[in-house]
Amino acid sequence: MTTQVIPELPEEIDAPWAPAVAFRAAGVSLVLALPHDALPFVVHWGADVGTLDEEALHALTTDALPPLATNGVDGSVVASLLPENSSGWTGTTGLAGHRSGRAWSTKFVPVTVDIAERGTQGGSVVVHAADLDAGLTLSVSIELLPSGLVRLSSNLTNTGDGEYTVDALQLALPVPTRADVLFDLAGRWGKEKVPQWREFTVGTHLREGRHGRTGADAATVLTAGTTDLDFGSGEAWGMHVAFSGNHRTLAERAFTGDRLLLGGELLLPGEVSLTPGQTYTTPQVFAAYGVGLDDVAARFHTYLRTRARHPRPPRPVVMNVWEAVYFDHDLTRILELADAAQAVGVERFVLDDGWFGSRRDDTSGLGDWVIAEDVWGGGKFRALVEGVKQRGMQFGLWFEPEMVNVTSELAASHPEWLLQVPGRLPIDFRHQQVLDLSHPGAFAHVERQIVSLVREYGIDYIKWDHNRDLMDAGSTRTGRAGVHEQTLATYRLLDAIRAACPGLEIESCSSGGARIDLEILDHTDRVWASDCIDARERQQIQRWTAQLLPPELVGSHIGADRAHTTRRRLDLDFRAATALFGHFGIEWDLTSATADDIARLAEWVAYYKDVRSLIHTGTTIRRTLENGDLWLHGTVSPDRNRALYALTLRERHITWPAGRVQLPGLNPSAAYRVTVAGPSADAEYDPRIHPSWYRTGAVLTGAALHQVGVNIPALDPDTTALLSVEALA
Repeated sequence: MTTQVIPELPEEIDAPWAPAVAFRAAGVSLVLALPHDALPFVVHWGADVGTLDEEALHALTTDALPPLATNGVDGSVVASLLPENSSGWTGTTGLAGHRSGRAWSTKFVPVTVDIAERGTQGGSVVVHAADLDAGLTLSVSIELLPSGLVRLSSNLTNTGDGEYTVDALQLALPVPTRADVLFDLAGRWGKEKVPQWREFTVGTHLREGRHGRTGADAATVLTAGTTDLDFGSGEAWGMHVAFSGNHRTLAERAFTGDRLLLGGELLLPGEVSLTPGQTYTTPQVFAAYGVGLDDVAARFHTYLRTRARHPRPPRPVVMNVWEAVYFDHDLTRILELADAAQAVGVERFVLDDGWFGSRRDDTSGLGDWVIAEDVWGGGKFRALVEGVKQRGMQFGLWFEPEMVNVTSELAASHPEWLLQVPGRLPIDFRHQQVLDLSHPGAFAHVERQIVSLVREYGIDYIKWDHNRDLMDAGSTRTGRAGVHEQTLATYRLLDAIRAACPGLEIESCSSGGARIDLEILDHTDRVWASDCIDARERQQIQRWTAQLLPPELVGSHIGADRAHTTRRRLDLDFRAATALFGHFGIEWDLTSATADDIARLAEWVAYYKDVRSLIHTGTTIRRTLENGDLWLHGTVSPDRNRALYALTLRERHITWPAGRVQLPGLNPSAAYRVTVAGPSADAEYDPRIHPSWYRTGAVLTGAALHQVGVNIPALDPDTTALLSVEALA
């Protein structure tokens, strides 16, 4: 919550603004009605309808209102950006709150409307409204960004006497009645981003995140679509709540035919109670329209890539030593790993859990961010950092700043700093409790410890972990539920550390992929998609993480031949080709690898360095082929002169070989040379496996590659073929 001065409200409201406005950007139109006596509502959000003159706008917003239903409200009912029961809307309302049972229903009336038009680059509307009887003012912002994304947010201020309890404040966008299916994601630890589909039936499809973090089972982008929706076809309208704490997204179909997507923070009982003059600010809610799921994803990717602080230098090859040594830290052993990392071309070397306090296993020491004397004392830690840097690599270090073991010096000294219901600690979760970062003492303590280490040792990178849910997470200072304040304090802590340590990069890890949302990425530089680096599992995890994030923001590592989480064995070429389409790295005990594997790994590292600028700036292309047994994943450069496609056989198909595979996304009129790519391209030509063009490549137009395609190798399960496509000069 924030506090602001409330402007004096006029006794009579003058309404000089236009009754409607239309914005356009990147093939999307957003048409808003701006009534003088009610909150704005969306008339159209979807495909570009071109420039609308005043007459056309009037026809859309006034003359085209639906007929009155029989035995219903005596007037047209529309759901505004913040639906209200007072308008006749009987679905989910945008605001739920009260003053000890009073002021439970609102009727907001606009006071001022600020409109900013940016031609074909979108525009924004901010409506300032008031309900004088309820003692509330509201501002609602809706913006069409140049990427074609819609961004919404809202502020609610208590202008009355006494406290006002906010139970929910969520914003809504309508979707048309042809949106007959719903798509979102589910998952769990080690198996994040599992797609699920259902009919858009009457009622509410509610996805709530109550983990105190985004959650491995988060919907990510709740999408309504037409029945032909796929990566490259059908229409889609998707919504994402940019918040790393508790949140909710809803898809609601009313008996009237109205269909809405709603999203906002999920507030625990009594978590936000506004005193006079206080303001509650919602998380930002993002929404994307597209033709196909790839189009929706591209809007999120474009938005992220145009941020001022988006990471633009080449994303360095990372090596993390967790699955090589776990808690068994030894200077000589880890420098041997650094030698192996240097030999294959690693650029960033990360020491994981176990370097601090009494942390010899996961039961103690968490929260004591001081060098462990029994392991790294006597100058050994400095020798490690300097040794890594002398080998030409950046040095990274693991922290879990929001968590604490009860068996730690911190918990013993400051038990009042642990989030809890007064009188009892939350149930143990991975032997951890949560440090209350909204407590000034706890915040300052963690900031001081991390900043001092980063500065003293020249640490370049932090892997910031978050391994437990926030359950029974109450503040000992207020007695209230504390997830809301903890989430905001985490953002402030990340920002404070980055401000104190210019150039430091931070990864958001949370039991793998349990904190992936757009807001955490405003405070960090990448996410860890999953603790599972089994390449077969990662194919799906990365495929659907891409629905929100571009590959340069998603850590993707090559593990050992036998995966740590699944015990599955997979070939190195498949593991490497899977890791290629992300922020590439290694999580493997290279000192136990064979000489052949080391040589092959070095080839893949070199290849990643050659193609990372393409992968990390290009448009992501995905297709499902052969009834889902064959997957295509690719990237096409912004100028469409270069592309890289990966074809992966997931399962043996009922017929084989596959037919021609179309390669979308290219310039139809340009001529391209298609060649086999990557280190695995050195396989000897075999006509039983390879198509004839594999020997010398093929030259075809973009139209032919898209409409006809090319034959591909007869792949075995869990193998990938890479195809490089280059425009001819």
